[in-house]
Amino acid sequence: MEKLGGVFNASSPEMTAMAGLTLYMIAIAVVIFVIIAASVTYIIIRYRKRSGDESEPYQDFGSTTVEIIWTVIPTIIVAILFFLTVKTMYAVDPPKGDREPDIVIIGHQWWWELYYPKSRVLTANELHIPVGEKWLARLESVDVIHDFWVPELFRKIDLVPGHPNYIWLVTGKPGIYLGACAEFCGLQHANMRIRVIAETRDEFDAWQLGQLKIPTTPTDGEAAKGAELFQDRACMNCHYISGTAAAARIGPSLTHFSTRQTIGAGVLENTPENLKGWLLNPNAYKPGSLMPNMKLSDLEADQIVAYLEALK
Repeated sequence: MEKLGGVFNASSPEMTAMAGLTLYMIAIAVVIFVIIAASVTYIIIRYRKRSGDESEPYQDFGSTTVEIIWTVIPTIIVAILFFLTVKTMYAVDPPKGDREPDIVIIGHQWWWELYYPKSRVLTANELHIPVGEKWLARLESVDVIHDFWVPELFRKIDLVPGHPNYIWLVTGKPGIYLGACAEFCGLQHANMRIRVIAETRDEFDAWQLGQLKIPTTPTDGEAAKGAELFQDRACMNCHYISGTAAAARIGPSLTHFSTRQTIGAGVLENTPENLKGWLLNPNAYKPGSLMPNMKLSDLEADQIVAYLEALK
């Protein structure tokens, strides 16, 4: 089930803390607005010029008491917000240390590379994590500044080339949490989407074991012809498929591609029909995509689809 809520539908302790801070700030702002609006309304009514009154309005050139009040109260408000902000920062940001990350998230134009250092699983665009476990995520970029944000789970954080950042990654309940890049990074910024799939530890272990298996290379039929085309048409120069000569990481890893839910970082549902359309003309679905049009015939596209669908 996809989770479509925002920051006020928090599903992690970190976002619960940030949502609470936001609500405190909104509450304080509302109180200030009501006081100012009520005061202005009172002054307009109480001190308006009345018919027949030609006298000069009373002039008050200062009040030490009032000046002390409007200095002390804002100072107290700022001090309270400062305390709440620092408290939230400690709740949200990982402590400094030498702990190895549980997941490495690497931003590309315009997709997400996901690497699990402990198991060495490499995948793309769909981040699987076990529910209730506090994972340390390291965020990197290979090209421009990106921003990783799944509103229900953690704060927005930049991926800066040459400068890794870290966040806690934890979910309180199973589900699919939708996110995206939140820093303009080029033409397809809006279509750089991410899915965080939170599942039980048993489900996560089963998924991870499946990802570690080397997919069987088809030896006959359309899928086998597609495997040959994958190498002949230079697809292997950009993509990685475990157990094959395809070892590049310019584009997303395609190992176990058929187990993914989407194509092109979330622009299409992963179906044979959509995959064929993507192969024939990627820019029809993601204009400016760095994946080239390989000028495939319908038959060639069908054969490569058969091969990728066999990568389970």
